[in-house]
Amino acid sequence: MQKVYLDNAATTPMSLEVITTITKVMETTYGNPSSTHQYGRSAKVLVEKARKNIARYFNVTANEIVFTAGGSEADNLILTNAVFNLGVQRIITTKIEHHAVLHTILALEKEQDIQVEYVKLTPKGEVDYSHLNELLGNEKSKTLVSLMYINNELGNILDIKFVTKICQRYNALFHSDTVQGIAHFNIDLQETPIDFIAASAHKFHGPKGVGFAIIKKGIGIKPLLLGGEQERGARAGTENVPSIVGMEFALRQALENISEEQKHIANLKKYFVERLKNTFKNIQFNGNSEDKEKSSYLILNVRFPSEMAMLLFRLDLKGIAVSGGSACQSGSNKGSHVLHEILSEKEALKTSVRFSFSKYNTKKELDYVIEALKELVL
Repeated sequence: MQKVYLDNAATTPMSLEVITTITKVMETTYGNPSSTHQYGRSAKVLVEKARKNIARYFNVTANEIVFTAGGSEADNLILTNAVFNLGVQRIITTKIEHHAVLHTILALEKEQDIQVEYVKLTPKGEVDYSHLNELLGNEKSKTLVSLMYINNELGNILDIKFVTKICQRYNALFHSDTVQGIAHFNIDLQETPIDFIAASAHKFHGPKGVGFAIIKKGIGIKPLLLGGEQERGARAGTENVPSIVGMEFALRQALENISEEQKHIANLKKYFVERLKNTFKNIQFNGNSEDKEKSSYLILNVRFPSEMAMLLFRLDLKGIAVSGGSACQSGSNKGSHVLHEILSEKEALKTSVRFSFSKYNTKKELDYVIEALKELVL
């Protein structure tokens, strides 16, 4: 049985070069970065070198980088600090954010009595920028706008430059969950001065369990995790040295090859869209996922004409890994909160599948998926 992995928005396979890099660090540099002896100093050098390199990729300073256990922790750290440390009284967001953002905001609303407002969405799941402008102009209390760069289910791309300008106009802070965009799109934080962004290494062929937050210079951070002065007091806990080094290597590898990989994966997505259209009648594409300009080249969300409750399971039996939405929703009987927000009840009940691609995928694999779908759907 052939195996095809098309769930790269959930997580990506580590590259062999990253595995080799991590293994070497595990073998040779096992000191605690907080220790003052030579073993500790060697580990500290690797952590700080990785920090400086990551900062350079985003055109920020090294002290703006905080290493975390992933994107969810980074989002939690940012949002919690915005309320507890920066005096934010109001958060503007959408109802289709990742749950790392939505659930944190709901908890803050309940526990800290902050005001939460939701930006309207178009039927395609796009942010209504006019409504965002209106919301920001209607209230003078200290506000944080939290809008994800690329929606993890639809692939919709936010115009982060435009949102940054709107936020600056009204003196609002801007946080963007950029987990699906890091290493796949260039982000220069001097050209687009977002206040806070989040990243997770396993989305760009790095290790799981490590990520980072970028927090604008001059904004102090109080830790969520207490017990030590690691990360300049922003996060207690011994740094995961091998994974931090592996993450930086994976990020560098991706950015050095970004044009080539963008072209390869975009061609795969285009080919797959054409084959789907030519093979199946009445399929639709959720959000902007079919649009090559308005959607990430990595994500395609397909809605089939009817409900097929066992489709993902049957695809899995054929060796094909895909998702019905966010991987974080696996095991939930509620379905996708994103699709329920933008589709009618009738359309949301139909089976939707998220296909997400990587540099390792091939047209031959996509042909195999089409043949499997023909057998299961037609």
